[in-house]
Amino acid sequence: MARTKTTETPAIAPAVELRQDAVDAANVMAIAQASYGAERDLVNQLLGQAQMAGAFEEFSRTVRTSKLAYVKENKLYRTLAGKKAPHGAEMFNGTWEEFCHLLGRSVDQVDRDIANLRAFGEEALESMSRMGIGYRELRQFRKLPEDQKTALIEVAKAGDKESFVELAEEIIAKHTKEKEALAQRVEEAEANLEARSRVLQDKSSKIDQLTEEVAKLSNPLKTLPWDKRVAPFQQEITQRQSVLDAAIAKHLEAVKALDAWLTAEITQAPDYDPEMPAPLPPEVRAVLLHLDDAVTRTAMLAAELRDELRRRFAADIEDARRNVLTEGSEA
Repeated sequence: MARTKTTETPAIAPAVELRQDAVDAANVMAIAQASYGAERDLVNQLLGQAQMAGAFEEFSRTVRTSKLAYVKENKLYRTLAGKKAPHGAEMFNGTWEEFCHLLGRSVDQVDRDIANLRAFGEEALESMSRMGIGYRELRQFRKLPEDQKTALIEVAKAGDKESFVELAEEIIAKHTKEKEALAQRVEEAEANLEARSRVLQDKSSKIDQLTEEVAKLSNPLKTLPWDKRVAPFQQEITQRQSVLDAAIAKHLEAVKALDAWLTAEITQAPDYDPEMPAPLPPEVRAVLLHLDDAVTRTAMLAAELRDELRRRFAADIEDARRNVLTEGSEA
């Protein structure tokens, strides 16, 4: 009996289990490639490389970021517009946010990587990545002045972590001091500006007030009686004189107090001799001279004021006093 030849089905090797993010990335690439011809091959290739690099980690972070930067700058993510998403029936709008989401990353994360790449370049960024430099440090480095950032980049390219860390700490400390000094200068400038603004405001208010008073006195259309028209001047004179009287009275009190204190100090001294002159200590002489200068200056200013008043109104003052005497005698 003829034997029927049996054929054994060869064992099929188990399929390699792929990560879901890898499948998603491949699906995205397929979507992009499905509807574009040879003219879009480069676009599809870049999309696929960027996504596969993110999924399988076959490329370094720097290379992956370089690809993503190219996609963003040339708006290649728009090729996904109108295509069906890998999961669900919704359609893509072709936005950068969708593209990043399909790679399993947020827009902020990708944009941050791109910003670091543009700031430091591929070579320096790759070296810093191998040194374990994190996002927080990179963010600090990006804020440095251009010359300091360039110095860091050159050291990073050399790959010497110890030298890089030492230089980075030195630059960050210097930059922090410069920022603090600048903040202090800004604060002082703002304080000065505010003080000047207050002074100008006070001056402006005073000028407006005086202008108004002068207008009231000089405007012929105003028919106010003389006593009301000059009342503000008389009130100000009274107020100023009160201040002057108080100040001069304080000087007089100081003279009496200094004399009493000095007499007590001298007479209570163990070697006091009423028949002998007692020289003043240098410190007391300084106070006495300061007081004498103040009183002398006050007297000089008062004399200058009186001379100026007499020069301008001497005849009017004499006439006014005669009228006062006449009115008094008639009363």
